[in-house]
Amino acid sequence: MRKCLLLLGLIGSLHLCLFGQAEAPEKISAKYEQSLKKLVEVHKQIHSLHPLLKKLYPVAVVEGEYFYVFDVNAAGGYELAESARPAMIVSQGIRAAFPLDFYENKMACVVSGDVFDDISGYAMIFHEFIHCAQMENGEPELKNRLRVAQRAQSESDFMWELSHPFPYGDVEFVEVYSLFLETAAAGDGEGVARCRAFLREILNAMDYEYMVWQEWKEGFARLIENRLRNKLEIAENRGGVDPPFNRVTFYEGGERYITLLFKQDKELEKDIQTLFQHMLNGQVD
Repeated sequence: MRKCLLLLGLIGSLHLCLFGQAEAPEKISAKYEQSLKKLVEVHKQIHSLHPLLKKLYPVAVVEGEYFYVFDVNAAGGYELAESARPAMIVSQGIRAAFPLDFYENKMACVVSGDVFDDISGYAMIFHEFIHCAQMENGEPELKNRLRVAQRAQSESDFMWELSHPFPYGDVEFVEVYSLFLETAAAGDGEGVARCRAFLREILNAMDYEYMVWQEWKEGFARLIENRLRNKLEIAENRGGVDPPFNRVTFYEGGERYITLLFKQDKELEKDIQTLFQHMLNGQVD
């Protein structure tokens, strides 16, 4: 998932009337009509894979400087609900989820139109929908307990989830996390427990919290994404598994850790807040 979002100031959103001409609503609606119908059809195929896939969320398609927000109507399909030119710049290829200040702060999947070019892009939309669901199912409460998040808030660092200076290249971290990936993939609970204990020892408190946060948030979304990829008979997403490590490594590590925890306690699938606490504590059983 490429969250290439560059905030140029949290000064609110400026609507189209202030900035000249955008695409006519009829043209934009027609352009994405079939793609959004396909999104609804894919949802019918995969919504039973996890309770957090039950709901469809708004999709904001970015064209140039404009956001075109499609939301679910009473008939269960998508229709163009809002158009705006927000005070931010996003890059081509964006795949993200965040609240839209110009649309009642509703969570939305924010994408560029090329996401609809192939079925893999639809899988990425549902990955982002999982983030929308996490936000509605306890994410803010969990985040507010973390010292790394509290510090970021005190410093008005709104991009900390993307830019935290984690020591990805530290030799000891790379060695231990590589072993963790191997033991988790093998379903070796004892090995995973040892690795998690080592990680807690070698990382400072902020870095440890950041790692677990990314494993929970992105690892869970990656796990559900790969479930639906299997359902749709397309290749799984395994980005981040090989060094050099970076933030995406935690997507893979989180998925492997969560998969092991789910095998040991199926109730965790329905309780993502308790799942996070297990991960923060380094629990395996």
